[in-house]
Amino acid sequence: MIATSNTPASAEADVPQRAPRASVTLRCEARQGTRQWQWVLLGDLSETGFRMTGFTNPSPGVPLSIKIPGLQVLTARICRQEGAELGCEFAAPLYVAVFEHLVKASKAG
Repeated sequence: MIATSNTPASAEADVPQRAPRASVTLRCEARQGTRQWQWVLLGDLSETGFRMTGFTNPSPGVPLSIKIPGLQVLTARICRQEGAELGCEFAAPLYVAVFEHLVKASKAG
């Protein structure tokens, strides 16, 4: 008799893949609701989200508007907060070409 198991061959099989991240430093503006725009720094950019520092008094349930130079205003939500760092997810993923352009622009300047 052969024993069978319902467990996956690898524990990693159940873990969703994270989008590739790039270490960037992008100075842009962010705000929530009708508050004033604030200068912030974006880092660890991916097609689906980013890490942000410099945003004061975040409200986790309120959508975030991001103005990245050269792009339309993007919407994101705060997923986590660790001290002054916010982990955010874009409402709609960036197109691959836009992601690659931002990574190149960050390294150039």
